[in-house]
Amino acid sequence: MPGHQACLDGEWSPDELIQDDQALVLNLRGKGLVILTGCGHAGIVNLVQHAQKVTGIQRLYGVLGGLHLRSGPVVDRTIDESAAEAPQVVVPAHCTSWAAQQALATRLPDAFLPNSIGSTFLLGAGI
Repeated sequence: MPGHQACLDGEWSPDELIQDDQALVLNLRGKGLVILTGCGHAGIVNLVQHAQKVTGIQRLYGVLGGLHLRSGPVVDRTIDESAAEAPQVVVPAHCTSWAAQQALATRLPDAFLPNSIGSTFLLGAGI
């Protein structure tokens, strides 16, 4: 991501690979991991793999938030790898292009849920 910088030890320097990303990882009892991203610069596949490694839980229940997907081969590759995890809920947000959302909806029709301002998702026994 050209132009991105990080402040390390009080000094700004290029951070084009964005080694740091933030996400919330939950273990939904009996269902698996739920990952909430802000703007998944590191890539949702990387975030899922890291969460699985850190928690020791392999089952992915859902992904909600910014997937940082625009266009090109990375979209198909990301969707292929995400589909292999068989998530039950996929809710792409702000930094996921319309084309990427359409591709997700086509590939994962039972998991895909549209998102907009004010949407509420209850990930309990009913979903």
